Amino acid sequence: MKAAIYRDFGGQICVEDVPIPQIASDGILVQVKATGVCRSDWHGWKGHDGDVRHHGLPFCPGHELSGIVVKSGPNVSNLLVGDRVVAPFILSCGSCHYCDNHRSTVCLKQEQPGFTFWGSFAEYVSIPRADWNVKKLPNNVSFIQAAALGCRFTTAYRAVLQQGRFQAGETIAVFGCGGVGLSCVMIAAAKKAHRIIAVDVSKRALEKAKDLGATHVILCNDNTQVRNEVKELGPVGDGADVCIDAAGFPSSCENAVHSTRRAGRMVQVGLPIGDVSPNIPMGLVAGWEIEILGSHGFAADNLCSLLEMISNGSLNPGNLVEKQVSLAEGAQSLIDMDHG
Repeated sequence: MKAAIYRDFGGQICVEDVPIPQIASDGILVQVKATGVCRSDWHGWKGHDGDVRHHGLPFCPGHELSGIVVKSGPNVSNLLVGDRVVAPFILSCGSCHYCDNHRSTVCLKQEQPGFTFWGSFAEYVSIPRADWNVKKLPNNVSFIQAAALGCRFTTAYRAVLQQGRFQAGETIAVFGCGGVGLSCVMIAAAKKAHRIIAVDVSKRALEKAKDLGATHVILCNDNTQVRNEVKELGPVGDGADVCIDAAGFPSSCENAVHSTRRAGRMVQVGLPIGDVSPNIPMGLVAGWEIEILGSHGFAADNLCSLLEMISNGSLNPGNLVEKQVSLAEGAQSLIDMDHG
């Protein structure tokens, strides 16, 4: 099969002929019909991700995927050859303490395509634990839409609705308008937010956020100014009900905490590079009873609710797809993230 492979961290990514991957007894082989390019893939290629470093080189990236089942293992009972499918990038085991308690996003034995094993920048990808993790696509959900939700949309869904417990009529502020941040904006709009405040350093990103449902946009030039503007837009003038750091920088984290109202929720979903330590005002957190919540990925058992929102027209992840490219062009797109 053809696959995009890198043999050095930060080096060239070349389309090569490699063997089709084997499947586990509980796994399936998926013919990839669409796969996204994500900043997390860039981190893996640059050598920032511990799972990729542990796996070793050469490596094939890609974790936002949809496709068709072409082969299944003997222990797979819920999926058939020919099924149109999507999988979350966190493939949980289904049997550890956290999976048993409906917290499979922190599964003790989780696997991740494009991180713990070769991913979807290829004609075929092997997906283990298929019955537990893989879901069939509704007929009116396209491969493009499904691949677009695979990481950014599912991650945003959990951050906004599950960890952030966002409710209709509330005000939400999203710091960082990349793929996850823009998905947060779209989900908040679909859930009838009162105000959606998008914050970014890029005018282009803010224009996109406004197109997707942001009611207010703030260009981040001065942290104090940003915090004051978000506070003024809150329900009682002291901050937003929910603040999401979708960027993962110390400044975005700090701004999100400072912009959260009393008894509000701040969700950290953006992943920082390395072991950074934002300056969090814990006195404010305690005195204002601000909840700070981590959010990582998405649980497979919640995929059906998100697919239903796409099927009924409430959400369209395809709106985040700027262009469709070949495998080689997709690999180059990942490299081009070096420049922004």
